Amino acid sequence: MLDGFEWHSWLGFGVAVVIAAIAALVISAIARQIARAVGRHKEWPRILLKRARWPFRLLLFIAGLWIVLVATLDESEVRAGFEHLLLIAMIVVGSWFVCELALFGMDLSTARYRIDVADNKVARRVRTQIAILRRLVVVIAVVVAIGGVLLSFPEVRLVGASVLASAGLLSVVAGLAAQSTLANLFAGIQLAFSEAIRVDDVVVVEGEWGKIGEITLSYVVVNLWDERNLVLPCTYFTTQPFQNWTREGSALLGSVELDLDWRIAPSLMREQLAASLERTELWDQRASVLQVTDAVGGFVRVRILVTAADAPTLFDLRCYVREEMVTWVQTQHPTSIPHQRVLVDPVAVDATPDAASARPEKKSSRKHEPEPEPFVDVPSPHTGEQSNLFSGSPEAEERASMFTSAIPIQTGASDQEVEETLDRDGA
Repeated sequence: MLDGFEWHSWLGFGVAVVIAAIAALVISAIARQIARAVGRHKEWPRILLKRARWPFRLLLFIAGLWIVLVATLDESEVRAGFEHLLLIAMIVVGSWFVCELALFGMDLSTARYRIDVADNKVARRVRTQIAILRRLVVVIAVVVAIGGVLLSFPEVRLVGASVLASAGLLSVVAGLAAQSTLANLFAGIQLAFSEAIRVDDVVVVEGEWGKIGEITLSYVVVNLWDERNLVLPCTYFTTQPFQNWTREGSALLGSVELDLDWRIAPSLMREQLAASLERTELWDQRASVLQVTDAVGGFVRVRILVTAADAPTLFDLRCYVREEMVTWVQTQHPTSIPHQRVLVDPVAVDATPDAASARPEKKSSRKHEPEPEPFVDVPSPHTGEQSNLFSGSPEAEERASMFTSAIPIQTGASDQEVEETLDRDGA
């Protein structure tokens, strides 16, 4: 393969490669010193050198190697093959270098917005958007590098026309196949710029309380309060309702409820609440309210409202207030502890056999009255059974017919005949 080349050309090529490597290191060192001199006493030179040092060196070395290849070797298939390899390396390293420069700019923007301060709404919004843009830049750089490498092959360029001709059908098929993936991708971009959630937001999802730890193009990680991680797709936050406690600000209002006895004094509880809040730094002094919100079922419900700077502080404050009020009720007003009351009916107690035997017999002041004789139904002599007024014996049936049957009256009879008929029937 090397028959068409002279050995001195290859020797010159090797020496030129070494010179190109040394030149790349020297230029890189000079650029590093310039960056440090321009950004003296600043943080950005260290971040830039950390990000772009190696891709910049490799880019300089590949460029020098290409110049050496063209200057020392004659045109041939071997030189064309080397040039193709150098072109691929230049595309890959160039994409890497551009990506690192973009990430460097994002790091500078992120460093300006701190989220470890009290009012960090803007910082959380910017950090969320930068996190999404960072991933987009990386994805775009990788796609462009792969496309550039493929287009460097002539065979691929020839196939490109037919691929573009069928791009409509392929896009439909790809869209149907990657429907959920694309939905999560666009949902992630929407979350980054709609400010529905931001990094470090306090949210309640699926009945769990936690903070937004990471937002990607496909899923969101929620760091729960007990150190678990809840991973949800981005489409969840665009299609399902959830609670965001820090969307407008981190300050929150919380409640503490107590069921106490009716003998509690709300005015004294307010004094104790004020004294307890003055002794803690958890309260942000915005609001403190004590109200009796209910008084049914034998208990008095007392609700206390307090405010704090953020959600974790509010939880600690609620626990502190609850403990202070419970201790105050136990020590200062034990009669206000909830009691179960049972009302005993004296009439029901007297009706019991034990109470009746133990109770002394009371003498009645009223005169003795004879008790009425009980009704005794006399057995019928005909049936031997007890008979009532209108049933039983034949005599009773006859009496029943006298009181229940209709009196026959002849039509056209005179008044005297009617009276005689009535008198005869009554007899």
